[in-house]
Amino acid sequence: QVQLVESGGGLVQPGGSLRLSCVASGFIFRSYVMSWYRQAPGKERELVAGISRAGGSSNYADSVKGRFAISRDNAKNTVYLQMNSLKPEDTAVYYCKAGSVTGNSYWGQGTQVTVSS
Repeated sequence: QVQLVESGGGLVQPGGSLRLSCVASGFIFRSYVMSWYRQAPGKERELVAGISRAGGSSNYADSVKGRFAISRDNAKNTVYLQMNSLKPEDTAVYYCKAGSVTGNSYWGQGTQVTVSS
């Protein structure tokens, strides 16, 4: 069955870094655009970053540009989100999403990121 399993979340001080990972199984990973979303308490889920199927192009929310970097390893069926210079407003549950050109999409269960001193 399809699975997306996120890991790497946790508690970090402002200015710190975290690296999230999302391991996929049950579908052809390299055929899917991969994205990271986040949802803070009381707010809607928002797109953080996305990366193309081959990894050649990516896009970011304005709020994370220059601080976050998305990457993928198709040999390992894994997508990453390197998060640097973290701010309290980055606190949220982070989800990875796989999306196909035909409209199929899969979501992970999420990993909590808390930025606090």
